[in-house]
Amino acid sequence: MKTERVSTGNQALDGLLGGGLERGAITQIYGEPASGKSVFCLMATVATLKAGNSVVYIDTEGFSVERFSQIAGGDAGELAERLYLFEPLDFTQQGAMIADTEALLKKAGKAPVDLVVMDSATALYRMELDLGREALRKLSHHMIKLLGLARKYEIPVLITNQIYMDVERDRVAGLGGTALEHLSKAIVRLERRESVRRAVLLKHRSRPEGLSFDFAITGEGIRTL
Repeated sequence: MKTERVSTGNQALDGLLGGGLERGAITQIYGEPASGKSVFCLMATVATLKAGNSVVYIDTEGFSVERFSQIAGGDAGELAERLYLFEPLDFTQQGAMIADTEALLKKAGKAPVDLVVMDSATALYRMELDLGREALRKLSHHMIKLLGLARKYEIPVLITNQIYMDVERDRVAGLGGTALEHLSKAIVRLERRESVRRAVLLKHRSRPEGLSFDFAITGEGIRTL
């Protein structure tokens, strides 16, 4: 019997999300560079690996083995054996690797995949913005495919997103427009405030918008303030 939610590896973020990452849904974390997006992805990954399950990790910005080892601690080598790492170099490869993910999800075995992470969902999309609506169509297709896998295999999908200035609304927003916003059941924005960061809940099916907690990035992950 699967638990209703999967831990992010951080008690404060689990609480913000109503108990952790929701199965069958996409959770999005977005924020400016160095706000802690990848750290949360690695913490969730390590938590799932330590629970005895496997993780598919699609990294479009360069996976840090050193950072993974810091967060995983002494078990890093053993845990890495159940980490399926994809590093696409372009948008076409990103789509192909999402398709390859399903083959791994079909493998039950002793350590079935219980989390899919994409860090970042929009880094390669940003490189193709000159294609206009076609680039957005491809991105939407990728996210719809991930959502389909989440629902079919009853697992959570955690994605990170980059930001841009929405001039019309006069606010900072996540890339990918309303399509990516609608496909994400939960959205958390990370804010940088000098040495302190803040995680703010922007969207959730049952939790009030605006809930937040402050944190600092440490060698082992994050420390809640």
